[in-house]
Amino acid sequence: MYYVYILICKNNIQYVGCTKNLQERITRHKNGYVIATQNILPVTLHAYFAFKTKYIAYNFEKYLKSGSDRAFANKHFFDTKK
Repeated sequence: MYYVYILICKNNIQYVGCTKNLQERITRHKNGYVIATQNILPVTLHAYFAFKTKYIAYNFEKYLKSGSDRAFANKHFFDTKK
């Protein structure tokens, strides 16, 4: 399986990533071994999605990272009424 995941980082910054080994990747994020998130620790896993193929997973990650689709992620995965 391949996983697309959403992390919530310091100051509510959202990070979207993709991996084959979700548990190992989240541990690497939390320990500061991922350059993209090491300056915005701590991180918490907010959501993840499992896919059978790498192709579908990476396309979904790309979709979530695109500008207009960040609104989609905010609407469906985050409580914006706080």
